[in-house]
Amino acid sequence: MARPPKARVKDLHECAAALPEVQRDPAHTASPGRPSYSVRGKAFVIFRAPRKDAVDPATSAPYPDVVALYCSAADKEALVGDPDSPFFTTPHWNGYNAVLLLERDVGRLRVDELREVVTDAWLARTTKRLAATYLAEQRQ
Repeated sequence: MARPPKARVKDLHECAAALPEVQRDPAHTASPGRPSYSVRGKAFVIFRAPRKDAVDPATSAPYPDVVALYCSAADKEALVGDPDSPFFTTPHWNGYNAVLLLERDVGRLRVDELREVVTDAWLARTTKRLAATYLAEQRQ
């Protein structure tokens, strides 16, 4: 039996772009030179520029490859609470329903797992009507 494919950063971009009414901003205002994905003006995946709130504990250098993904409070707790999870948070993100993921750790996820997290991020930021329409179409 073949192993499920490991996710790649390319898969993250493809998963986000495939969702309804998504716009790719080539340079998010908070992260110049790094893209973000939004639905109806609300970002749900942000490729962040290096910032002092997310640093490598071994070097104290800001991580250059952080991706923020919006989620529900319950999903955040589950994702960062699992010791085997590549998702994390920082004190800066306390009170925000979002998790962080290093691009270098995307391969710790299977493509289907990544797709679920990206879809949940989109669902957390889109309108109730668009979410309901999308979910109804997925059940068919």
